[in-house]
Amino acid sequence: MNELLQRGSEHFASHFGGTPDGLWSAPGRVNLIGEHTDYNDGFAFPIAIDKRTTVAARARADRLLRVASSSFPGVVEVCLDDLSPDALTGWAAYPLGVAWAMSQAAGRAGGSAAAGSPMAGVDLALTSDVPAGAGLSSSAAVECAVALALDDLWGLGLDRQELARLGQLAENKVVGAPTGIMDQSASLLGEPDHGILLDCQSLQTQSVPLGFAHARAGLLVIDTRTSHSHADGGYASRRRSCEDGARSMGVGSLRALGPDDLPRAAALLDDQTFRRVRHIVTENQRVLDTVAALRTSGPAVIGTFLNESHVSMRDDFEISTPELDLAVSSAQEAGAVGARMTGGGFGGAAIALVRDDDAGRVAEEIAVSFARAGYTAPHIFPVTASEGARRER
Repeated sequence: MNELLQRGSEHFASHFGGTPDGLWSAPGRVNLIGEHTDYNDGFAFPIAIDKRTTVAARARADRLLRVASSSFPGVVEVCLDDLSPDALTGWAAYPLGVAWAMSQAAGRAGGSAAAGSPMAGVDLALTSDVPAGAGLSSSAAVECAVALALDDLWGLGLDRQELARLGQLAENKVVGAPTGIMDQSASLLGEPDHGILLDCQSLQTQSVPLGFAHARAGLLVIDTRTSHSHADGGYASRRRSCEDGARSMGVGSLRALGPDDLPRAAALLDDQTFRRVRHIVTENQRVLDTVAALRTSGPAVIGTFLNESHVSMRDDFEISTPELDLAVSSAQEAGAVGARMTGGGFGGAAIALVRDDDAGRVAEEIAVSFARAGYTAPHIFPVTASEGARRER
């Protein structure tokens, strides 16, 4: 973390000169289970991970926002008065979209131009070790780090649930990705060795002990290096199918349905829409079953739920890829407790819950399987449940 903060300070100095007023960071996330349930008002169970995005920021004496990223060349500039969803494009839409959402929440497009006052301009420099395009929510890490920094510099005093909502608003309205609120919630609310049970209808959260350290187990991330974008059509079409299914079933969202409703859904819906609905309904139940098992028996017994989740995403929701399927099957065959793809799908990463003693062998077997199939070598690394967004300095 110290190295990442040092890089952040140096990156800020190289673009804007001098030192920042502070450094803030936010983690990426792994969704342990509960995929595509968030925008259906369902349940999700993510963890914040020990890969983070940092933002070095300094208030300005005018109304100019300037943002630089170590992942992209140049500096993007925009006046606070010109912020709008239509005016923001490319990578800068993520941090500047948050600034727009927060200006909306503050209820004013104006404000004092004095440095440090509400809605003054800010210089922002982003650095990150969250792999982009891997399904680990690098975008939410950016949004949450920037949101926390702007909340401090502008003195808005927003709570973390509201910051999560504003990050989601930025991604929906500015970036154009129809995502739910899970990623931002995980990045802002994470705790070490805990998962976050998120009720996406009420937005209530519960911190649930994972018990991984006690069980001598942990998570491997298998980044298949096949990138995806939530703004692409596949994600949006799945969301439309869910909305169509809920409407046909006469409910406001698929959260209102349980496993006992599936026979009626099968009779009423076309095959594809039914399978989309079945994934959401059964995935919600798997989230609750996983949390109950962790509370009563520990992580050794949740493998079945992880494995079933992947099958559901592969066959019913159809968001997996050959690379993700191979990562999961290879991990299972090598002795993982359970494995599944994670994130929005159409590429990205899988996760495997492994015993500490098995981690090296599981990673090696996955790499061999990818080489045998002629796929690009995956990036395999362990992650631990981490603290959420925070001010570092």
